[in-house]
Amino acid sequence: MHIRRVATGHDDNGKSIIASDEKIEATTVRLMPGFEFHSIWRGDQPASFPDDGSQPVAPSYFPPLGGFRFGLFTVPPGEVAGLPEGEFEAAAAEFEEKLPGLAAHMEPDSPGMHTTATIDYEYIVSGSITLELDDSSVDLKAGDTVVQNGTRHAWRNKGDVPCVIVVCLIGAEHRAVG
Repeated sequence: MHIRRVATGHDDNGKSIIASDEKIEATTVRLMPGFEFHSIWRGDQPASFPDDGSQPVAPSYFPPLGGFRFGLFTVPPGEVAGLPEGEFEAAAAEFEEKLPGLAAHMEPDSPGMHTTATIDYEYIVSGSITLELDDSSVDLKAGDTVVQNGTRHAWRNKGDVPCVIVVCLIGAEHRAVG
């Protein structure tokens, strides 16, 4: 799926302009067939106005404290299939290259489970999804929203069509529990 991103800005006289208008390609990886990641806008510093419409530099998948990410995430139905023998190392390298830092947050002993130092605002655009937490889960459908506060979680699509989720991630500090 292609996403059209229109970014506004200002000309030299301070007038509002369309600074960029482009199609954003999905990032896909062999380790997660059917998943699509659209990075629409991102930054590692508090937001500021880039009058030329250029996206701020933000090399890792998740934002640091004060940074942000805005995008779409598509989760295919069913379980993620394994790779053929001997392909894992190359697929893992591709995963890190295309989605830097994401794999480091994933739990190898609990597929799909991960925790990040972010507050996530999520809107289910289409399909349905189950959000799994440590001791509970919730089924979500198009029109539902989630505010996720640095919780350990996984996304499971038990339906029969892909689920598209709009996500906005804001870098935050984890507080000590207890």
